[in-house]
Amino acid sequence: MRIGVLTGGGDCPGLNAVIRAVVRKAMMKYGWEVMGIKNGWSGYLHMDVEPLDLGRVSGILPKGGTILGTSRTNPFKTEGAQEKILENAKTLGIDATVAIGGEDTMGVAYGLYKMGLPMVGCPKTIDNDLGGTDYTFGFDTAVNIATEAIDRLHTTAESHHRVMVVEVMGRHTGWIAVYAGIAGGADVILIPERPFEIEEVCDLIRKRHARGKSFSIIVVAEGAEFKSTGDESSIVVQDAALDEFGHVRLGGVGGVIGREIEKRTGYETRVSVLGYVQRGGTPTAFDRVLATRFGARAVDLVKEGEFGKMVALVGNKIVAVSMEEALKMKKVDDDIYELAGLFFG
Repeated sequence: MRIGVLTGGGDCPGLNAVIRAVVRKAMMKYGWEVMGIKNGWSGYLHMDVEPLDLGRVSGILPKGGTILGTSRTNPFKTEGAQEKILENAKTLGIDATVAIGGEDTMGVAYGLYKMGLPMVGCPKTIDNDLGGTDYTFGFDTAVNIATEAIDRLHTTAESHHRVMVVEVMGRHTGWIAVYAGIAGGADVILIPERPFEIEEVCDLIRKRHARGKSFSIIVVAEGAEFKSTGDESSIVVQDAALDEFGHVRLGGVGGVIGREIEKRTGYETRVSVLGYVQRGGTPTAFDRVLATRFGARAVDLVKEGEFGKMVALVGNKIVAVSMEEALKMKKVDDDIYELAGLFFG
């Protein structure tokens, strides 16, 4: 048996831990060969692969990024690309593939599975928005990085009596914003699931000042939306050009909010955009363990012939769910946002 493993979409802490677990479980328990498919689906299209063995994955557990490289290549955007992947998999002698990625990668994997390519998924995204799993690896690391940044900004905000707006990642959901905001003691948290009125945000800040607080921390997810006032888009973007999965490049909502707060309240306001630092660097212990469990279980699914499935964390158990279930985006729970709201203002 020869299996392939690839990483697609944005990089994420814990990817190497999954690769390591896949290789060790496949080779040491089942005696299989493992091929690393480089740069996501692009590697399958161009037959850009490398054999993986114990030596190749030694020492990669704590490393961020992915030793295989990644890309946002979408084979369903190019005519004939899907068929080319199936043909190349046969040429390479790959019997099954472990695809590690988020919503876009799982969507491609599910599509190729339906075309006949044996496929198992492993959920990766710092946004924690894949359905079917309580947590995705990478999320805990991103939350810890964002929380540390908020802690640091607290001290300068308090010293200078400023409002600090912290923009974190979160295209469609606000999991990072909510968890880091609660952990960091944010005074307002703005997420895509809850379109907001800027004047309501300003009122919360004024309320804090009225009771003697001279600073405020606002955490906003990059995909947070203003309540619509017409036909124009309420999402702030850096670039309206679409990638291969139809996504615009988000970013800048923090700056818009910061300018409006200062103009409306008169309080000095600064903006900090955390950006890509949230998904880089060393994974936390939680993410290393979760990624390792995912990788090992993915190999078992291959052994059991459970294709078209994705490994998932439900409670404290690693289970298999359908890839179709994974594509149902997981929004921030009302109860966790209501908990956060207890500390607004």
